[in-house]
Amino acid sequence: MLKKTLTLALYVMACMLAGAQEMTMEDAISTARTQSVAALEARHAFVSTYWAWRTYRASRLPSLSLYGELMNYDRSLVLLQNYENGELKYSTSHSLQNSLGLRISQNVTFTGGVLTAYSDLSRIDQFSGKNSLTWYSQPITISYRQPLFAYNQFKWDKLISPKEYERGKRVYIEAMEKITINVVSAYNALILAAMNNSIARTNYENTVRMHDVARERMKLGSVTRDEYLQLELRMLNDSISINETAVAVRDAQMNLNSLLGFDESVEIVPVLEENLPDVMMDYDMVMDKTLSNSSFNLDNEISILNARAGVAKAKADRGITMSLNAKFGLSDTAPHLGESYRSPLDQEVVGLSFSVPVFDWGLGKGKVQKAKAAEAVARAQVQQSENDYRRTIFTAVGQFNNQARQCSVSKRAMIIAGERYQLTMENFRNGSASVTDLNTAQSENDSAVQKYITDVSNYWNYYYTLRQYALYDFIAGRDIDVNEEEMIEELVK
Repeated sequence: MLKKTLTLALYVMACMLAGAQEMTMEDAISTARTQSVAALEARHAFVSTYWAWRTYRASRLPSLSLYGELMNYDRSLVLLQNYENGELKYSTSHSLQNSLGLRISQNVTFTGGVLTAYSDLSRIDQFSGKNSLTWYSQPITISYRQPLFAYNQFKWDKLISPKEYERGKRVYIEAMEKITINVVSAYNALILAAMNNSIARTNYENTVRMHDVARERMKLGSVTRDEYLQLELRMLNDSISINETAVAVRDAQMNLNSLLGFDESVEIVPVLEENLPDVMMDYDMVMDKTLSNSSFNLDNEISILNARAGVAKAKADRGITMSLNAKFGLSDTAPHLGESYRSPLDQEVVGLSFSVPVFDWGLGKGKVQKAKAAEAVARAQVQQSENDYRRTIFTAVGQFNNQARQCSVSKRAMIIAGERYQLTMENFRNGSASVTDLNTAQSENDSAVQKYITDVSNYWNYYYTLRQYALYDFIAGRDIDVNEEEMIEELVK
């Protein structure tokens, strides 16, 4: 009965939609995940996360830079002081300066310091008074800056950034699964709309035949005028329903097209999946996959880490601020380029700078307490979200397992309702059933078909919702992952 009804529904829909093409639910899902606007947005959102990760990794590596000043021409009056008598006077400055250097720097994650090595060369041309030329070279200089008792941004970035990148990957997969859920919902909505239109057309044809039978029976006195008018009214309502359901089909078609990235010229004939997979969900297994695969746990971990980082920063900013600066290198100056590298002199600079808050009116303490309160709130929110999440998964697993049984029951109910409707029409022709019996059987058959289609739609919605939670393909028995390198290469082509 279902196959006959569905075949008729698809035939009617294909007739309504000139040039329509048949598409399975799997085809619709694949199309949406490939070319829809939502899929494109999800991919580019992941690309942004990917390059943020690449930026973090680059910050862990040595950086090489070329620096300098070219054609720095200066002709001006400069205020000078005689070192013997302290007399101040303006003197003419007329010079041209050029410099060029190469610097390599490395962030030290463990300590939060910065190690730098550089080599540079400067040339000064003096035009005031007696013209002169001076070269100044620094063949090699190594410097190190180490904050003491300070907030180590490098350390916290190392803890947080990898988790943020992994979360970005999982958020992308979850976004694609959300697209799947939306497509499945729209796809089954189109099936239901097409089925309703087919039911309306079938009901109209059946009511017309029963109306003719009632006319003959009314002549024999076995059908009253009131019952005859009931059938005529039902026939009119069925004709109205045909137009209303046709509009609903077109609306469902446009909604599905929008999700698939198609324009209004594409017409799709959906196919109802009668053979549901034999899958039974186990709560513990689903929960384990959810916690290990989804972005939920990473969200919580990142939230706690950010709160801890806030406390560490507030404590560091409150206390003594000290910085150790050390530099060792070679340098020389000479009127000729070669001579400036001949006998360089060594130079050493070591210094310790500090800042000690004496009295800040409780500002530092307030920031620390505020950060600790934020951390406590974050931990409480994480605990609450974990409890709510477990309850959500438990409910979702129960809904899915119950829905599989529900589909089996509603399918049997639909078959029985269809047989009863056919039998009632035959009895009405024979005079052993009333118009009320006929209308009741027709309404029950319509409801049973709609109930089965709705139950199948809910089955797939529950299944793909659990798949989005767990990022696990329960039918194939494997985790859902993404090859980010291939996706990046595809997007940057």
